Amino acid sequence: MQINVKQGQLQQESTELLVVNLFEGVTEPGGALKAVDNALSGLVTQLIAAGDVTGKLGSTHLLYTNGALPARRVLITGLGKEAEFSVSVARKAAAAAARRVRELGVSAYSTVVHGAGRGGLSVINAAEALAEGSLLGGYKFASYKRDGDDKSSPEISELTVLEADAAKLDDVRAGVTVGQAVGENANWARDQVNEPANYLTPRELARRVREQAERVGLQVQVLDEAEMAELGAGSFLGIARGSDEEGQFIVLEHYPKDVDPASLPTIVFVGKAITFDTGGISLKPGENMWKMKDDMGGGAATAGALLAAARLNLPVHAVGLIPATENMPGGDAIKPSDVVTAINGKTMEIISTDAEGRQVMADALCYAQRYNPDAVLDIATLTGAIGIALGPDLAGLFCDDDDLRGRLLAASEFMGEPMWPMPVWKPYRRLIDTDVADMKNTGGRYGGAITAAIFLREFAGEQPWAHLDIASTAYQEANDAFSVRGGTGFGMRTLFELLRGYAAQ
Repeated sequence: MQINVKQGQLQQESTELLVVNLFEGVTEPGGALKAVDNALSGLVTQLIAAGDVTGKLGSTHLLYTNGALPARRVLITGLGKEAEFSVSVARKAAAAAARRVRELGVSAYSTVVHGAGRGGLSVINAAEALAEGSLLGGYKFASYKRDGDDKSSPEISELTVLEADAAKLDDVRAGVTVGQAVGENANWARDQVNEPANYLTPRELARRVREQAERVGLQVQVLDEAEMAELGAGSFLGIARGSDEEGQFIVLEHYPKDVDPASLPTIVFVGKAITFDTGGISLKPGENMWKMKDDMGGGAATAGALLAAARLNLPVHAVGLIPATENMPGGDAIKPSDVVTAINGKTMEIISTDAEGRQVMADALCYAQRYNPDAVLDIATLTGAIGIALGPDLAGLFCDDDDLRGRLLAASEFMGEPMWPMPVWKPYRRLIDTDVADMKNTGGRYGGAITAAIFLREFAGEQPWAHLDIASTAYQEANDAFSVRGGTGFGMRTLFELLRGYAAQ
């Protein structure tokens, strides 16, 4: 989607569709909507009075102008209650509008920045939310459809953002630039999660990441299995060997040109990328196994965040590590009772081969230490237990550092990706004790998300560390007013916002 910013008035804009907004509970329209109402002889006021237009968040109402305006149609989008307005609400409203625009088959539309000056939103933040939300809401994955409604609904090719005040144009453009970088890379991450696993193999994921990285000047290196063996990555290789598709270890690195990275904060992300997870020898039930193409959501989020940071040239040293492999029950697959050794020399007994995510992440966390990081964050579709604990909307945040936890919670709130702090309860380390090795790879049924985090902590070093379990948030089961069924890209935007926070310090 091309997003243009120009000076102008909505009521003078010649376009197929205008999008304007309304707060819930307002009895008379104001701002841009008032100008539209005047041109339509008070029609909007009448519809509000009749209860046909409510302003509820996510609601949309389509009007035909019948020649009263240069625009052919007007879409009124609800912003919800003004007292509850925030950057997340502005983003959702823009997403709801874009989703409706696409459903209408409109390829180009015009709007204004929603809610600047309300809810503490600056013009820049409001413009960022508009661009980002419009991209997220207009998203549709239909790469393999050849006919039907999903394919016939065209992509939105152009959005024009109008600003009447010339003094605000630079701020609007600045916000749109950031929102577009974040939104486009979030949608790229969603695309990867939605890809069928026979297309998105580890090698293909590495190729796509490299292709995107080269476009924005992001450094990329891909280690193959032989190179990982030289590093002693027995935990990663133990999972990779069960598949005919070779595992890939993707390394991304960003810092501004002509800047010594040692002078910048160094933040390392580790993103799990199991491009398909059968469970290995500990085979999963077949009923919902198709969803296991989403088991690389952490890797997609990691790559997306680094791509956005490089595109915007954030003044931060950011590293993304993406261990990519399939988990298959091939003839050379790892077995329950096997023992493997990670890069740091720690050994683990395999109790379940379906606990493969923590296996590949263990070696990646060890690898992270070579950067002497100021903080390490891993993100993974790791445990079903987190969904039992928190449901489908919340990711689990495990962190034993107050500053890093606070930064992540603030970033997630700003980006509208909710997460909930979970305990890293050290006494539960006993649940992964074993007589055979330094630890076992699963602690059993109780506290499964916690023991998985404790396992990862064994490999994360001494610097501040956090773990995001996105197993229940990486894939959306049904359409709603703001988005469509499929991969969500959850975590990508929070990771980017975390980097932006470090860059600003």
